[in-house]
Amino acid sequence: MLIHLQEPISREERIKSMQQKPFLVWLTGLSGSGKSTLASALEKQLLEKGFKTYLLDGDLIRAGLNKDLGFSKEDRKENIRRIGEVCKLLTDAGLIVITAFISPFRADRELVRSMFTASDFAEIFVNASLEVCETRDVKGLYNKARKGLIPEFTGISSPYEEPLNPELTLNTDKESEEVSLSILTDYILKRISIAL
Repeated sequence: MLIHLQEPISREERIKSMQQKPFLVWLTGLSGSGKSTLASALEKQLLEKGFKTYLLDGDLIRAGLNKDLGFSKEDRKENIRRIGEVCKLLTDAGLIVITAFISPFRADRELVRSMFTASDFAEIFVNASLEVCETRDVKGLYNKARKGLIPEFTGISSPYEEPLNPELTLNTDKESEEVSLSILTDYILKRISIAL
């Protein structure tokens, strides 16, 4: 019996089936800037509006997919490259993907950006001063890093390269969580709205 091969499902067919525009929301910033809090809250807001989403967070990725990687510059680069590939797969499936990764190096974030069209990607800089981030550090990571117990810690013994042209900057050391979330949600809703 002959099996007739079908054409692969197109992006347009997936958009029609999912009733939404696939999109990657890439939140970057120092540890303690509020990335994970905002990413989780954004996902809840979008789910309540009927969007199909998936949230990728640094701790979960490091515990599974990337548990073989350390925190050297090379390992950080590979960590972000793998995450970018996972995001590509998830958006290809039609999902709105939200990430919360320090992703300290511009070149690594630009690599992820290059995997997407400009209309399918937004780099969101969650901006808070190092001093404010340290006051929010419930895990005591900054303190350990300052004592030399955590090598290659972003903001202390390893640099964070701020985005030069993010699609959106949230100043979480000056804005309340509610204000930052409202700005973020409004922006993303405008970016993902499509006529079906």
